[in-house]
Amino acid sequence: MQAIKRVLVTGCSTGIGRALALQLAEQGCLVYATARRPESIADLQSAQITPLPLDVLDQQSIDAAVSQINGAGGVDMLVNNAGISLTAPLVETEFARVRSVVETNLLGCIAMIQAVFPLMADSGAGRIVNVGSVVGELPVPFTATYCATKAGLHMLSDVLRLELAPFGIDVVTVQPAAVASEIEARSGVGVEVFAGEGSRYQQFYAAIRQRFEGQENVAMSAEEFAARVTPQLLAKKAPRVVAAGGNNALLRTLMRLPAGLRDRLLQREYGLPAKKL
Repeated sequence: MQAIKRVLVTGCSTGIGRALALQLAEQGCLVYATARRPESIADLQSAQITPLPLDVLDQQSIDAAVSQINGAGGVDMLVNNAGISLTAPLVETEFARVRSVVETNLLGCIAMIQAVFPLMADSGAGRIVNVGSVVGELPVPFTATYCATKAGLHMLSDVLRLELAPFGIDVVTVQPAAVASEIEARSGVGVEVFAGEGSRYQQFYAAIRQRFEGQENVAMSAEEFAARVTPQLLAKKAPRVVAAGGNNALLRTLMRLPAGLRDRLLQREYGLPAKKL
């Protein structure tokens, strides 16, 4: 593939998206850093970075941003990073919140891919980078919706790698392990409801909180993560999977264990009995 010069990154207000935008710019790329709230990315404006408002759940917003980018010469690489998380037992989670995670993490990525595909196909080159997660491979309690969307995104990448190859478009999956980001803290909004008597998970409340509060000591900074993965994203030959982050080796070893053993270890970690109480 020709050298990547122009990159569109979604979800740049905080965390991995912001760090990737800055690191890509440092590597000489012209970066379109986007976010739903333009005020959250205004400070990224520079000779190498153009902030743009973009809501991955709003087709008009997508069309407007992509039209502006195409008018300025198009894009060589799309980084689908925008996403949200949710920490809660699935069976007691408001369905509207479940739907929001699925739509943002999966359907939003599909909408972005469809939007950039025509120009990439016409130019005969391009790269799609989908930011998944190690938990798309590893079933972590109290994050069922998030895990499912990331697993879906991984499979989406694998299928698109085959479908887009005839057009010269590469597809890469990024699988972060523990990375310091506001997405984890935000995932616990409203979690206090599971401490009440109305929740069947009341006795597991501490374990639910552990899911989004227990990463501080092992999480890699978003800046270090971006510095590690960016050279691979810009490589002439695209890797299929890029993995990095705190506890990456441990988590990837855990996900490769026999399912029964893996489940027992996770049940023990989160204090979940294997049998009915």
